[in-house]
Amino acid sequence: MAALHHYLSIADLERAARKRLPACVRGYVCGGTEDGVSLQQSLQAFSRLGFVPRGLRHVAQRSTATTLWGQTYAMPMGFAPTGFAAIVMKDCDAALAKVAQAQALPFIISGASTVPLEQLQNAHDQRCWYQAYLPGNMARILPLLQRLERAQIPVLVVTIDTCVGANRENLQRLRFTVPFRPSWTLLLDGLRHPRWSCDVFLRTVLSQGVPRFANLAHEAGPAITADPPHGFRGERDQLDWDCIDQIRAAWKGKLVLKGVMHPEDARLAVAHGADAVIVSTHGGRQLDACISPLQALPEIRQAVPAGYPVFIDGGFRRGSDVLKAMALGADLVFTGRPQLFGAAVAGEAGIAHAVQLFRQELMTNLALLGVNRPQELTADCLRIQGDFSLPPSQR
Repeated sequence: MAALHHYLSIADLERAARKRLPACVRGYVCGGTEDGVSLQQSLQAFSRLGFVPRGLRHVAQRSTATTLWGQTYAMPMGFAPTGFAAIVMKDCDAALAKVAQAQALPFIISGASTVPLEQLQNAHDQRCWYQAYLPGNMARILPLLQRLERAQIPVLVVTIDTCVGANRENLQRLRFTVPFRPSWTLLLDGLRHPRWSCDVFLRTVLSQGVPRFANLAHEAGPAITADPPHGFRGERDQLDWDCIDQIRAAWKGKLVLKGVMHPEDARLAVAHGADAVIVSTHGGRQLDACISPLQALPEIRQAVPAGYPVFIDGGFRRGSDVLKAMALGADLVFTGRPQLFGAAVAGEAGIAHAVQLFRQELMTNLALLGVNRPQELTADCLRIQGDFSLPPSQR
């Protein structure tokens, strides 16, 4: 960790990660779709809200701990599912699980990950959740649910915003595809980044061969260079609310829907038995020109019953970002890119450093806001930046 003290923010980690990753990997991790509007909206939304702090408050008893479904977490934060993390760091999924366990954070295994979920769950002491890219075909879904049940996965997260592949022009220009297809362009890119080529590509291939889609279905899939038996997105465009009803009937654990952006979908999630929703635009990687998850959050909070868990991801880079979301009604915030930036810079230690940056900022900002716990925050502590309306007596 001695070398990491120079990285004072997630932005510092991101700048270093961008330099160390080949262009194709950088494009996959950092890029959005089409014109990148959704991605930029997610990042810029936080600057449109300003805090109104309180002073002379006793804030010596600050705590970031939060409890959800009988489980206590160290912060109201967790690791979002990040597919293809193996291209950032060898066995990145295992490192993410290990850090999440050590830091007492929820970790969502991606359906597009390469380390078997059973291995991750055993290492994570039952804190792992699992995120699924599901087809609209119960004959394919049920065996996966049985696998999750055997592995004692407590929370199933169903992604609802990937019915088709998005128009990722940036990756097409970089010759990067999913499944991964080697090319001379990618080879040259790797040669220009020898550290990545040695530490990630060569170490992975020499020790275990080409990584596999380990968790897409009820059994390990093919190498990431090949299409799964039904295609990577086969029958996803048939997933609908009837499927959710059938999943709810078959799945005994908690059920979370990820990618909820419309308040009516939030109401439907409640009506169809989901235990929580995640407000998300898939990191700005699906439909472009979306509003930001932060902007969608207040309406979704109002659309569901009081006490119903509402989570969010998308664009979080500071502890202050997390607290703004909490003030608007989020119960948990999930991050994806920040821990991948840390992994690219310093492996497992870099992931832990990213968590520590958030932790430090949360503790500092709680004190400066005049509260002891994130759950004390409400929208009363926020104002829209640039709104200079004056009280009646001063007009």
